[in-house]
Amino acid sequence: MSTLDIQGLRITLPGTARPVIDGVDLTVAARETVALVGESGSGKTLTSRSALRLLPPGATAEGTVRVGGHDVLTMDAAQLRELRTGTAAMIFQDPRAAINPLRRIGDFLTESVRLTKVMNRADATARAAVLLRTVGLDDAVLRAYPGQLSGGMLQRVMIAAALMGDPVLLLADEPTTALDVTTQAEVVALIGRLRETFGTGLLFVTHDLDLAAAIGDRVYVMYAGRIAESGPAEQLFAHPRHPYTAALLASTPRLAAPGGRLAAIEGQPPDLRTPLTGCAFATRCPLATEVCDQRVPPHRPVPGHPEHHTACHHSDRLDRTAEIYRPEKGAADA
Repeated sequence: MSTLDIQGLRITLPGTARPVIDGVDLTVAARETVALVGESGSGKTLTSRSALRLLPPGATAEGTVRVGGHDVLTMDAAQLRELRTGTAAMIFQDPRAAINPLRRIGDFLTESVRLTKVMNRADATARAAVLLRTVGLDDAVLRAYPGQLSGGMLQRVMIAAALMGDPVLLLADEPTTALDVTTQAEVVALIGRLRETFGTGLLFVTHDLDLAAAIGDRVYVMYAGRIAESGPAEQLFAHPRHPYTAALLASTPRLAAPGGRLAAIEGQPPDLRTPLTGCAFATRCPLATEVCDQRVPPHRPVPGHPEHHTACHHSDRLDRTAEIYRPEKGAADA
């Protein structure tokens, strides 16, 4: 059984002409890391937050979001409280915004399990101390205030907090964005080790394709609220079968790349105030034809690779994508 199973998820916000999340299917198994990638505004964070039903005011959701076999969208208040303090947990992007600066780290770590009576104060403090040591911090951190810790230390505190309730699912929302490269590597390695130790499933939200390739067992590529492509990380990055995935890969800076101008994806994502009748990427895609404007492409398996899926009418033409997205030779630096 999957720790996270999202089927047909549609989320609509007031004032929009189309769903901000439009028919998303996504699964995460125990001890599996699934990377969810895409541009800012593609719906990655909202998709991950749906697993805790942390939706914006006025949002309406359809479909099913099952965590540990239970549908989050139909839970009552008591069931949601149990979910958020034990079954699933989120590691937020900015730890300084997620931790109360006026309270000690020990209070932050133990508050949820104490208030829900999962543990008494002594047991909660003892578990917090063990988890701090697990993430490489000293017990003395329990008595510290957030302002006394570095960004990397606070992110480790966030990871320890997420593990306090022994969750089956971890949701990591770009947890390395504000960190330096060395600390990023340490945090990613730490999350990977903890996933194996505690047997949790991990949904890792990121805009960093290299990081997704390094950490993910499987990858979902998201665009304009839809899943454009999904599959095993190695297969997807080696042989992308959606023009958007190929464009993202082509626009990633490489040390060994030839000089000149970097590839770029022309245009802008579709406006939420405008309905979509076909493929969301059609206006930016060099492979688009009339059918792309008229029909939403189905999410179907790539021939010969049943675990690799793409939502593109012209996925069989992707062999030439590298050339399509490559800037002209000799182009001046931007």
